[in-house]
Parts: sequence; C-alpha cells; structure tokens
Amino acid sequence: MAGRFLGKALATVSLSLALVSVTVRSYGCRSIPAYRNSFSSCWFHLSTSTMSGSNGSKENSHNKARTSPYPGSKVERSQVPNEKVGWLVEWQDYNPVEYTAVSVLAGPRWADPQISESNFSPKFNEKDGHIERKSQNGLYEIENGRPRNPAGRTGLVGRGLLGRWGPNHAADPIITRWKRDSSGNKITHPVSGKHILQFVAIKRKDCGEWAIPGGMVDPGEKISATLKREFGEEALNSLQKSSAEKREIEEQLHKLFSQEHLVIYKGYVDDPRNTDNAWMETEAVNYHDETGEIMDNLTLEAGDDAGKVKWVDISDKLKLYASHSQFIKLVAEKRDAHWSEDSEADCHGV
Repeated sequence: MAGRFLGKALATVSLSLALVSVTVRSYGCRSIPAYRNSFSSCWFHLSTSTMSGSNGSKENSHNKARTSPYPGSKVERSQVPNEKVGWLVEWQDYNPVEYTAVSVLAGPRWADPQISESNFSPKFNEKDGHIERKSQNGLYEIENGRPRNPAGRTGLVGRGLLGRWGPNHAADPIITRWKRDSSGNKITHPVSGKHILQFVAIKRKDCGEWAIPGGMVDPGEKISATLKREFGEEALNSLQKSSAEKREIEEQLHKLFSQEHLVIYKGYVDDPRNTDNAWMETEAVNYHDETGEIMDNLTLEAGDDAGKVKWVDISDKLKLYASHSQFIKLVAEKRDAHWSEDSEADCHGV
C-alpha cells in the first residue's frame, strides 16, 4: 500500500515538474514573481530541467549517467533510449547490467554493505544515524529493497563506484576572482563588454577532465566544513603541508570561507558514476574574492585527487566534468560576468 501511494505521489510530482519546466521555458529569463528567489529565473529553469528526466521529457538531460563504458571499468551499460529514461514509461524488457566496483565491495568505511547482508537495514529517505539518506530533490522510490534513481533509468544497477545506496552527497566550492591586468584593473571582454571572471579548476586524476575542486560529505559533517576541506586538499595540497603551513592555510581559508557566499545549486547531478540505485547529489557554493587579496596569499598546488590546478577564465567554451559547466554558467550570470560572445546565449537552457 505504501509503495503504491509513494508511486502515485512521485508520478504527480514528476508531472508537476514537467509542467513547471514548460512554463519557465515559455517565459525565457524574464522575471517570474511566483517562482523568484535570490537567483535569476534561469536557476529555476536548470533545477527543474535537471529532474525532468523522470519523464524522459528532456533529451539533453540525464546523458552522462548513461555513458559507457562505466568509469574505471570495461562494463558496458544496457542502452537506454531517451524516450525510455523515465520510470513512468513502461518497459517490461528492461534488463540493466549489474555492477559494483571491487573497491566498494571491499567494505571501506565510506561504503554501505550489500543490500542482501542481514545486518544492514538502511533508513532510506531519512537521516540514518550520521548518514544523510534524504535526497535534496525529495522522496525517491524503493523497489525490491533498493532505492531508485529519481532521474530515471541508467542501464546499470548496483552502486558502481559509489559508496552509498541512494543519494551520495558531495560539495563543490566555486572560488572566483576578477581577471585583472598588470595594473590591477578588471579586464573586460571585447565582445560582450562584461568583466571576465576566473575560477579555480582542478584536473581530475581519475578521468583527466577539468572540474570544480570538491568531494564527498563525510557522515555528520557540515557542508561548510566539506567545502573548505576539499578546496584545501585538492587546490592547496594541504594534506602534505607542515603544521605551520597548515595553520597559515587555515587562516586564509577562514577569511575566504567566512565571506558572503552564494548557494548556486542543490540537488541531483548528471554524473557518469550514477546507477539505477546510487546517484550523486551536490551543493555547489560560490565564494568570491572581490579584490583578489585573499587568494594572492595562497599558492595553488594540486593535491589529493587533483593532478593539476589553475585559474581558468569563465566562458561558454569550457568543457568540464559532470554538470560543472552548468554551475559555472550560473555563477557568471549571478555575478553579471562574461559568459558568451553571443548576447542571446545568456538565457538559453544549459
């Protein structure tokens, strides 16, 4: 009974999201008072479009979660056409591949046991001890004891490289500054006429793609602590520093992360590691060093999961890991910075 009720509830939510997404697109990026928050209406468009894959209604969403081979393996997903991504679409012959990486099955502290283990009784859709099993996108369904990806089918069941059944929570710190010339003046893009914004990017060791430095939220850890820790480890190599150097880095990071910040995005992420039963969610937060003085006292140095680190000019030409280009676009819009040489592109869906 509970399963049928939850299924109906999710169907209603999915339909509502699809209708809202259509409504927002019809308005473009004009102000929509009923849905406005501290961000532009483009932010609302992204958040609804990201989840519209539940109905298979948006062809360019939920793509990376269907790519093969699965990261770090030779495993090929079962192919899922756009029109059959949504769980509401009946597909009796759906036969996804089962895969959980050996590194996850080995039982590290950051990973759940297998669902079949008798002493494992996870509390899905709620706080489970120190582990957050709530989704930032609301309730998700449980089928045969396994949580079901709220964005739709991926062609693969199990957990892949992800440790948790259901949502795997991450945090992405987007550190920005204005690009300046040798005299300290902000540089303006010659076509758009807007100032150029830069952000700290890392090159991931696992896939070689450029990305926002970020990582998983530890059980019981506050998002703010994760953001600061991950930036220090990946962009400043804090794990390899002496005690004195760590104290100096901590002081500068405290100044940076104590400033007013913008929560750019919270929710499901179209990630190549996602499966039908485990998926990535993140909170992307922008910390802006307006004068650049704080970051001038910090030397970028790749560490932990990062192979390289550098300041990158923000524009629509960026090719980044997972959904990171979308997050960077939102930062540019909010800061009224240069994004595209096409003046019409600022309000197009991403």
